[in-house]
Amino acid sequence: MARLANDCFANPPEMISATEALEKISAAAAPVVATESISLFEAGGRIVAEDIIAPRNVPPSDNSAVDGYAFRFSDYEKDPDRPYSIAGQSKAGHPWKGTSTPNTMVKILTGAIMPDGFDTIAMVEDISLQDNQVILPTGLKAGANCRKTGEDIRKGEVLLRKGTRLRPQELGYLASVGLGTVHVFKRLKVALFSTGDELINPGEAASTTSIYDSNRLILAGLLNNLGCSVTDLDILKDRLPIVRAALNEAAKDHDLVLTSGGVSMGDEDHVRTALSDIGHLHFWRIAIKPGRPLALGQIGNTAFVGLPGNPIAALVCTLLFVRPLIKTLSGAAIEPPLSFRAAAEFSMKKKSGRTEWLRGRYSVSKDGSGRAEKYPTEGSGILSSAIWANGLIEIGDDVTYINKGDMVTFLPFSELMS
Repeated sequence: MARLANDCFANPPEMISATEALEKISAAAAPVVATESISLFEAGGRIVAEDIIAPRNVPPSDNSAVDGYAFRFSDYEKDPDRPYSIAGQSKAGHPWKGTSTPNTMVKILTGAIMPDGFDTIAMVEDISLQDNQVILPTGLKAGANCRKTGEDIRKGEVLLRKGTRLRPQELGYLASVGLGTVHVFKRLKVALFSTGDELINPGEAASTTSIYDSNRLILAGLLNNLGCSVTDLDILKDRLPIVRAALNEAAKDHDLVLTSGGVSMGDEDHVRTALSDIGHLHFWRIAIKPGRPLALGQIGNTAFVGLPGNPIAALVCTLLFVRPLIKTLSGAAIEPPLSFRAAAEFSMKKKSGRTEWLRGRYSVSKDGSGRAEKYPTEGSGILSSAIWANGLIEIGDDVTYINKGDMVTFLPFSELMS
């Protein structure tokens, strides 16, 4: 199995921009998972591990797009008003085996193979019958209502490129050429845990000093959406030996270790120290908000990401930085998420030199233009803001003030969470 090179995420200590951070992820990371062949029925959401070449044409033969009557356009062109006699019928799976003769036609049903010698079809609702003969309408064009061999897929063409995620439409695409199995990357194995003496799991009895751990549920949902195989390592208490042993063990049989909390500079933030003991921790001092601290490193050749403990910061950092890392490690092709331009429904001041993401709600005005509202408060612990929002508003590092009506970039959650 291919694994990460040692120190592949190493970077200079100075503050870097969000763009530079993403470029480093793209340049340094590579697929680390093995491949396997699986049934097409099991392949939803998986990543194609090789270019897939079409083994046949689709459609394999000229066929009818409608219920109607097949005829020779050359006969129609000479005398559009001439009546036609019906020589037979062609059904899907049961083609007519006769031979075309002048001024005859064949009744044909949708999907049926075009009879030899015929090249055009009139829809059944457009013809008229007179003494058991067919009168065609005026204005028909050559080749009308006929699907040509290979007009959808040509034998030998590349159907899907390596790195494509298989959605329902890709599964149908592969099925249409008769493929029953597909070669895919195995699921990325991710170890997930939170740290903190104050944390407890949902369902447990809480004291006034307890906080229910929401981060692992958020992160597990995102990881599942991205096609990962997730191992929940629960909550680790703030004890250096416990954290160190858990990190070391998780790195042995996972491709990525993902933690929440414990990477700041506080006395009880032991993840940073543990990682320095057993691996390499490269603090990515990224000029962003929310998101500090965001740590990325390695334990041997297993990737490590340490997320902030505040749930909104953890969510935003996962969507914007961990998501592209996971895609790359999983073998998926990376494309920037779709975004919209929208008029700001707010005004705000902002520090220069850092990129910020606001929880936002996109909507369409009566005139059809897009607009973006921001959540009134910016605290990284306010989870209700993520329920209210349907995406993130991105404010560039060079911006210091947003006036109401200024155009801003909106990133929908639907794009960031898949």
